[in-house]
Amino acid sequence: METIRYNKKKKQPTWKIIVALSLILVTLIGAGAGYYFWSKQKDEKAAQQTVDSYVNALEKQDYSKLSQLVSQKSLEKIKYTKEALKERYEAIYGGVGVSEVTISDVESTLNEEKNRYDVTYNMQMTTSLGKLETQSYATTMSKEKENYRVNWNTKLIFPNLELKDKVSLTTTIGERGDILSKDGSPLATEGKFWDAGLYPEVLGEGIEKSEKLAVISEKYSIPVEQLENKLAAEWVLPESFVPFKVVKDGETPEVPGVLYQEKTLRTYPLNEAAAHLIGYVGEATAEDIEKNPNLQAGDIIGKAGLETAFNERLSGQKGGRIVINNEEGQLKKVIQEMELKNGEDITLTINAKLQKAAYEQLKAEKGSAVFMDPKDGSLLSLVSAPSYDANQLTMGISTKDYKKYTDDVNNPFLSRFASGYTPGSTFKTITAAIGLDAGVTTIDKTHKIDGLKWQKDSSWGDHFIVRVSDTPQVNLESALVYSDNIYFAKEALEMGQKKYEEGLSKFIFEEKLDLPIAMNPAQLSNDGTLADEKLLADTAYGQGQLLLNPIQQAVSFSVFANQGQLIYPKLTVDQKTAKPKMAVTAESADIVKDNLIKVIERLEGTAHSLASLNKKNLAAKTGTAETTSSEVEGEDANTNGFLLTFDAENRSYLMVATIEDKSSGDVTTTMKPLLGKIEDLLN
Repeated sequence: METIRYNKKKKQPTWKIIVALSLILVTLIGAGAGYYFWSKQKDEKAAQQTVDSYVNALEKQDYSKLSQLVSQKSLEKIKYTKEALKERYEAIYGGVGVSEVTISDVESTLNEEKNRYDVTYNMQMTTSLGKLETQSYATTMSKEKENYRVNWNTKLIFPNLELKDKVSLTTTIGERGDILSKDGSPLATEGKFWDAGLYPEVLGEGIEKSEKLAVISEKYSIPVEQLENKLAAEWVLPESFVPFKVVKDGETPEVPGVLYQEKTLRTYPLNEAAAHLIGYVGEATAEDIEKNPNLQAGDIIGKAGLETAFNERLSGQKGGRIVINNEEGQLKKVIQEMELKNGEDITLTINAKLQKAAYEQLKAEKGSAVFMDPKDGSLLSLVSAPSYDANQLTMGISTKDYKKYTDDVNNPFLSRFASGYTPGSTFKTITAAIGLDAGVTTIDKTHKIDGLKWQKDSSWGDHFIVRVSDTPQVNLESALVYSDNIYFAKEALEMGQKKYEEGLSKFIFEEKLDLPIAMNPAQLSNDGTLADEKLLADTAYGQGQLLLNPIQQAVSFSVFANQGQLIYPKLTVDQKTAKPKMAVTAESADIVKDNLIKVIERLEGTAHSLASLNKKNLAAKTGTAETTSSEVEGEDANTNGFLLTFDAENRSYLMVATIEDKSSGDVTTTMKPLLGKIEDLLN
């Protein structure tokens, strides 16, 4: 009998199945949760990138980029395009002069219920009226395809700005402050001028018009073509006034076809006599506005001199309002308001009578004159010649006339009182005082010198120091009276580099003077030292690599009028100057001063021609500095002439005058008439 066997399958326990299913379920849930969090993180990152880009575009005022970050649906909702958005920002922000935009307190919060991000931020900006108070903004971001985009409306330009509202800026220009001389007379003020304008109705047509334009062209020195271009403007009607030139009061001749309208412009009573100091004004250019976004086209600003240096004080505060008006033109909101303030009047230490008289003496030369009150540092006169017509530049100068200035080899725009020069023999006064303080120079010490040229030894090669007078025995007095180069070179070499530099360090080399005038610091040498003994010797008599402008020279020489105290300069009556410092001892300063009186009194003195003016003790030192050495035997080198002179008794003034391409004798002759009436000018 066959036996049949059955293999019964072993049944798996139920709990194992449950565990397996649970593991699968957990894995699926984990994967789903991981994807959710990964997706959410990616979403958050995308949203943050949009926020960051939006903020960056606003701060950089890049409205093209900003338009690409805006939701298309939000624009369609208000019937805007991306180009329209860009143009609206440019029109509004550009119109009110928005600049210096910064965004702060940016927050973006996910609103899961509405599937969007809520965004808030604060924005600070500066407008044409100054810094605007912080503006707060709120918007949302929605997802478009893979990126988030800002839901935009006009309230993101300014809060409360509705679609059809308009933003407007109105400004009021305050009066520009005057620049006044010490006695209150104006050096820069408002003056009466006239706009000369064409009157088309009277000009007629055809030959009549051509003939009249030819007369006008000749009378006002303006090309006929330029006049015709002005008449061809679209806005011109037969009864229009077409301005073509600004003319001075009193220069308004009757010319057929020309009318005049009165206008106020900046004017300069001393004009050329003070042009380099005061400067002039003009309309802000595109470049000016780029540098200072608070400016607008048509704003009048300083273009040179003190008009530029004091522009902020003179301009005062522009008044005005930035407002939002509704569609009907009614005021809806004042965004910003600025109170009008007139500019400040600034009073200088300048003596107007002296300024004008000094210019009259120098106007035919290339030179400058600096007058200073050595008691308190007040600058009484700063003259530079040749000069330019500041009134013409303010009224409007033709390209042709401006080119005459720029092409002039005498450089009439150069402020020579602020330009560095090698001072020549006037600097011997400082070497003498330092030598006396060092105990190397004494009033009795004498140098025996043979001939007109000298060198320490053959190591100097072909470098010689030359002098004018062949005086065999030279002491301090005769060295200053005759202006002996060799004497001072020997004294400096005996002092040595260390002692001489130590003495010079008490003056103003490499020091920035507190004046609203552009100038380089006084230079001792190209590298600031006198390590080379030939350079040391040359520096002692005012040559070498010395560079001091006439103002710096006047400040340095003030020690001889003040018993060794160096007085710092000032240009405004309210200026607080640095405390005076002892550059040399009173005893040494007085010894030099007494010898400078003898430079005038003694017949051999280089400034003896001033002796006839010496009603009181007048001290002086002349200087002729070589600018280039002559390469031809027997020919003179090119030189600049200098004259230092001061009232040694009452200390009423100290003057440093220079004339380029001349000698000290020329300067003395030129300035003598002015010095003869100096007391009347100062009173």
